[in-house]
Amino acid sequence: MIPVTLIFALLITSCGKHSGYKKTDTGLYYKFFTQNKDSVKADTTRIATLSITYRTTVKGKDSVLFNSNEKNMPFEIKVAKPMYPGDIFEAIGMMHKGDSASFILNAGQFFTKTAQAPRVPEGIDSTADMIFNIRMLKVQTMDEYNIDKANALAKKKDDAAKDLQEYLKKNNVTVAPSATGVYVIQLKPATGRAIQKGDFVKIHFGVSLTNGKKLFSTHDNDAPMTVEYGQPFDTKGFDEALGSLKEGETARFVVPGEMAFGERGRRSMSGEELVAPYATVIYDVEVMDVSTKAEHEKQKAAEDAAKKKAAETAKASEPSLIQKYLADNKITAKPTASGLYYIEKVKGKGKKAENGKKVQMNYTGRLLDGTKFDSNLDHTL
Repeated sequence: MIPVTLIFALLITSCGKHSGYKKTDTGLYYKFFTQNKDSVKADTTRIATLSITYRTTVKGKDSVLFNSNEKNMPFEIKVAKPMYPGDIFEAIGMMHKGDSASFILNAGQFFTKTAQAPRVPEGIDSTADMIFNIRMLKVQTMDEYNIDKANALAKKKDDAAKDLQEYLKKNNVTVAPSATGVYVIQLKPATGRAIQKGDFVKIHFGVSLTNGKKLFSTHDNDAPMTVEYGQPFDTKGFDEALGSLKEGETARFVVPGEMAFGERGRRSMSGEELVAPYATVIYDVEVMDVSTKAEHEKQKAAEDAAKKKAAETAKASEPSLIQKYLADNKITAKPTASGLYYIEKVKGKGKKAENGKKVQMNYTGRLLDGTKFDSNLDHTL
């Protein structure tokens, strides 16, 4: 079940004319494409499963801000009483299983009342309209909903078990699993130090699914991680398997769903399903270094000291590097009291940016050698 405030508290835009819509006494505009009045109605005793999109206009552009069909997850909501006349719950309450309809709501009321936001998001007029297109897929009692969920989860578990066996057969995995069902496949043996509880283990690792889909890899940014063995890191299966390796060894862990992410699977912050419930997870692990806590702390102290020294050296050389940059680029500006050089390239005639005011801007940040480290033009908002 997804909280209502989380589901709807997203940027939305305003809509166009209301041609073809009817209007309730509460001011809710509606248009049905399909009606099934003889089927179950979405009342406050039931759970509704919807296919839903909503949109409006932001900065003059009509935009779809949410489409449940793209999320690989059902849009489920406990039907509630209207929070105010003409709200989204009144709209849902008008529908029956199998219905499809379009509704137009006021943006200001939706954000401040239904979504309980402190204000309407910037860029959206509080008088703007929001268009919700809804198809009612299921209308269930709580008992029906729970039974449906249990059956669906049981099927996912059964499918995941079959998928695991197919993966083992396809990849000729002949090693015996552990008591918990985890497979450790040795790819590069080693005779280095065995991992003990409390050791700090430096590893490169990747995470993928049985279909080959990559989820994560420390190799992408050449950034190995150090984990304290004995403390939870990723999944129970990973933690168990790591303890069987030695320094210098490379291995593959085949972790069945119950030792991976279980019945909940894993989703992204936006709700996209990354790992399905009970799905098998594959880890490719390289043990680069194994050290005791004392050794780790000594090494970390040495690294911190080296970083501090490098930072002090960089700070000391910064003034000369800045002067060289100014000379190379024929810049004659003088610094402010804080040391900031402000070079005006195009003089604007508009309002001046003042403390406490909001500004809209494009920016790009570069190092003195020209390396770009950030730019809003590279991001999709």
